[in-house]
Amino acid sequence: MSETPILTAEGAAKLKEELQYLTTVARKEIAERLRHAVSQGDLSENADYHKAKEDQAFLEGRIQELEYLLKNAVIVETNGDPLDEVQVGARVTVQEDPYPPETYLIVGAKEADPHNGKISNESPIGSALLGHKVGDVVTAQTPNGKITLKILKIE
Repeated sequence: MSETPILTAEGAAKLKEELQYLTTVARKEIAERLRHAVSQGDLSENADYHKAKEDQAFLEGRIQELEYLLKNAVIVETNGDPLDEVQVGARVTVQEDPYPPETYLIVGAKEADPHNGKISNESPIGSALLGHKVGDVVTAQTPNGKITLKILKIE
């Protein structure tokens, strides 16, 4: 992870919640599963033990990833003032003719969730929109070809 991760304040708060849950509740649950599996005897053929160890390794990896993100990320906060141009943390309404307008929240790559309208600042559409103003027309090179979007609103 060489590039500095970018998070919105909302995204950082969600990651902190997840980290809190993983380091308290989830760790205890896996420790209990391991204790139970060990009590069953022979570990070499104990599927419960091996699954719990795999889950523990995955959990610890996710905890390390979250700690890294929260320690190193640039947190972008929008204070509610009107935005002149598209930036990370902005909610942008765009339209591609002849389709209806769509609204996206521009977030850092670690928060991207396109199915829920959160697109990365590094995505083709997100990067094309950055720095532009209401009324601007931008072209984005997507996997399905070039698309032209008009910026209707920035919040």
